[in-house]
Amino acid sequence: MTVITIPYKPRSCQKRIHQLSDDRRFAVVVAHRRLGKTVACVNQLIKRSIVDGKIRGVYGYVAPFYKQAKSVAWDYIKFYTAPIPGRKVNEAELWVELPNQARIRVFGADNPDALRGLYLDGVVMDEVAQMRPEVWGEIIRPALSDRLGWAIFIGTPKGINTFSELYQRAERDDTGQWGALMLPVSETLGDADPPLSPGEVEQARADMGEQAFRQEYLCDFAADNSDSFISYQDVVDAERREPPDYNEAPLIMGVDIAAQGHDRSCLVLRRGPALGHIDIWREADTMTTVGRVAEMLNKCKPRAAFMDACGLGIGPVDRLKQLGHRVIGVNSGAKAGRSDLYANLKAEMWSRLAEWLETASIPDNIDLRKDLLAPRREYDPQNRLKVESKDALRRRGLASTDVADALALTFAQPVAAVDRAARRPRYAESDLCRY
Repeated sequence: MTVITIPYKPRSCQKRIHQLSDDRRFAVVVAHRRLGKTVACVNQLIKRSIVDGKIRGVYGYVAPFYKQAKSVAWDYIKFYTAPIPGRKVNEAELWVELPNQARIRVFGADNPDALRGLYLDGVVMDEVAQMRPEVWGEIIRPALSDRLGWAIFIGTPKGINTFSELYQRAERDDTGQWGALMLPVSETLGDADPPLSPGEVEQARADMGEQAFRQEYLCDFAADNSDSFISYQDVVDAERREPPDYNEAPLIMGVDIAAQGHDRSCLVLRRGPALGHIDIWREADTMTTVGRVAEMLNKCKPRAAFMDACGLGIGPVDRLKQLGHRVIGVNSGAKAGRSDLYANLKAEMWSRLAEWLETASIPDNIDLRKDLLAPRREYDPQNRLKVESKDALRRRGLASTDVADALALTFAQPVAAVDRAARRPRYAESDLCRY
């Protein structure tokens, strides 16, 4: 039996990456800079392309940009497969074929069409935070389906985005499919074979500044949240607060209507300090949207219902009014009540939302958390506060903040409390509407 030795001896932290990927179909690895995650994942691709036993296996390494993938991973793939007799290298298309006909290929997420139509038996997605969200959800995930392929997501935190969402999903998964691993430098320094020396780590801290060090070396997703409209800590604290057993505040509905493509329509119900219900749907026509909203209006009879009346939201608002429902259309681009402080009504609503979160209770919901933390705080030429635009969010690879926008709509206008004498008994309401 021929023994082939690949020139790779994994460190303790790299062994943990291999173990997680072997144990779970989808592995999300948050690792500090210079840990060696790329080397570990390249070798995981090589190992799995051999041991998986797939016929004509196809394995991919995907980086945000094709040139980046070539410079970061291609040389490693060639170097570590060089001892394997009979392996073939294609420099034009950046793939290596092993003797069992399995191929390991390099891709860039900036050219997603190159990935369409392929099947994948395994893939590494490097720095997924810099990729458009649909690269995973619409292209790579379907490519793994027919042959039950696996995936590793690796990167360093860059705020709240697709990568942080995947990590949170993996942490909460109870199906055994997903696994999460975080490797800050504070943990790997305790290994017998740390990737960085204590002296180098302290020098990096001194040279980089605390915020950058927290992000790059301590794997802190909140480190890049300093200019976010809403505080990361306020969101986390609100998720941890227990909602009141009962409160007398009026029930308020907020509905944000999807504008295009990958956006979502969302309906929320808020009663005073408690957000109790979130409903999300995609790609529905006007009548379907009207039907969903009308059903909730009839069921819960909110004191006020505020609906997005920009773009495609105008149609559903008008139709609901025709049906006799009391809904209030809101144009978030309209003039703010305090136009000396806020560039538009949206900034004013979000500011009220941010203040409310300081004492509120919200569900531990990934979509809501991501949306609340995504937009940055900006100012117009008159130094008035505004919320980062949806176009700017997309340029940063982030989705529209539809769930948070629906919640913000519940702060469009003050809503008077229900008359105490006319208040319904505590347990006469459904669980959905009672909180």
